[in-house]
Amino acid sequence: MTINETIAAVRPLDQQIMEKAKKRWDSIAKPLHSLGKMEDLIIQIAGITGKFNVDIHKKALVAMCADNGVVEEGVTQTGQEVTAIVADNFVRGTSTVCVMCQECGVDMKPVDIGMVTDALARRDLKVAYGTRNMAKGPAMTREQAEQAIRAGIAMAEELKGQGYQILATGEMGIGNTTTSSAVASVLLSQPVEKMTGRGAGLSSEGLLRKIRTIEKAIQLNQPDPEDPVDVLAKVGGLDIAGLTGVYLGGAALGMPVVMDGFISCVAALAARKMCELAGDYMIPSHMSKEPASRLLMEALGKDPVIHGDMCLGEGTGAVALFPFLDMGAKLYNTLSTFEDIHVEQYEELK
Repeated sequence: MTINETIAAVRPLDQQIMEKAKKRWDSIAKPLHSLGKMEDLIIQIAGITGKFNVDIHKKALVAMCADNGVVEEGVTQTGQEVTAIVADNFVRGTSTVCVMCQECGVDMKPVDIGMVTDALARRDLKVAYGTRNMAKGPAMTREQAEQAIRAGIAMAEELKGQGYQILATGEMGIGNTTTSSAVASVLLSQPVEKMTGRGAGLSSEGLLRKIRTIEKAIQLNQPDPEDPVDVLAKVGGLDIAGLTGVYLGGAALGMPVVMDGFISCVAALAARKMCELAGDYMIPSHMSKEPASRLLMEALGKDPVIHGDMCLGEGTGAVALFPFLDMGAKLYNTLSTFEDIHVEQYEELK
């Protein structure tokens, strides 16, 4: 599907199914609403899929891998070669998130959407060999940003066709907290210093350099805050644009998509700016340690389950939510009702 066709295909959640799911939870032999967000998220998934029974056993993590030209400005602690090293670990199944995926029954799907090397076998969706340095001009052309979004949509379509029922979002790309901070600053109309953190361990001097670089890039490129594609093209990254497409594609296909941390949430914000209804298909996992995370969650209208000061990326926070969702689905689908055990049901008291 094209971007416009994808956006046009997004429908409101099925309110009738959600009401039935809520009644199911209320009928289960336990105090009303006593499982909190677990109940809320299962109801949301029922509304997303349009199915009363919730089945999310086939799960995939889409990890978009890309490099960013802005690393030339000294905004990272490590060099671009680390992107290729971690991407190779994705293939070998030895990275942090891969081990988590193995534990949680999640299939890892790394995609080379814009690495400077060809470290991944899966690179048919590759848009470019990294972006340009946004401190010297636009990170990419509008056409490249749109191509990356379409690549994310294509991944969602492919995985839906393979029977996957829920997706998680992850990424790998040295320098992508810089691009994410830039995109978030523009889309939320917030000062750069408020949206920028230390990433993977910058010193105070490095953080200041990062902030100044982002400010310079925004001033130079003048991204339009009312046009998310323009923002992604001028100060974003191919990984962020690709994840934006995953969110849009998931929404169009009736698939829940779990948000990871800061970078993943910036992509979610871009997708929601492009299609407001797409936000209803997004599931929050955790509150990242990055300083802008709370503002992003508020803008997205999301309340994360996990508050663990995680900031690794790769999709680790999103995968960590899956056992919680699996337990919720199991309880929702199998627990006895008050009627089953011949006990009077709790009532909603005013």
